[in-house]
Amino acid sequence: MAGPDPLDKYREKRDFSRTPEPPGERKATSHPVFVIQKHHATTLHYDFRLEVDGVLKSWAVPKGPSVDPKEKRLAVPTDDHPLDYADFEDVIPAGSYGAGTVLVWDRGTYRNLTRKEGREVGVAEAVRRGHISVWLEGEKIRGGYALTRFRTGKGEAWLLVKMDDTEADPGQNLVATEPRSVVSNRTLEEIASGRDE
Repeated sequence: MAGPDPLDKYREKRDFSRTPEPPGERKATSHPVFVIQKHHATTLHYDFRLEVDGVLKSWAVPKGPSVDPKEKRLAVPTDDHPLDYADFEDVIPAGSYGAGTVLVWDRGTYRNLTRKEGREVGVAEAVRRGHISVWLEGEKIRGGYALTRFRTGKGEAWLLVKMDDTEADPGQNLVATEPRSVVSNRTLEEIASGRDE
């Protein structure tokens, strides 16, 4: 007997006759993807998403990712999203869940670095255990990142931290210097106003 669809919560919150968001049709890829979306909803934040078992596991990161290993960024888990969401860039209409403008800030593939006692821990298992290490190959950010759960229960919270590797760059603040989409080269304001690049 099959368990519940991991996208049920995502679909229940949306009226697909109103929102341009994808209902979820795309299948898993041979190289797992990640995407970071800049989302101006109630507040401006970044959604960090990793492909895991056919869905995008998602965390809202209020300050966005950092390339400085000394910066710990709060990451709050959100509902799983469909894989097609990795390409989503548009305006979610007022009155809809997550209403606001979304742009694809960065995307690429990743590989799992999570280990325990010298053996690889699968990403789905690592999420359940509360610690994931990945190597991102994005257009803006690259290198090792760790996500670690530090609070469970209703207020579950994680930390997203850049690993201290060759891709670390403490002097950079990409969130400030790289506001444009890697898909359309537009800003949030240009997407909101419907302007093309």
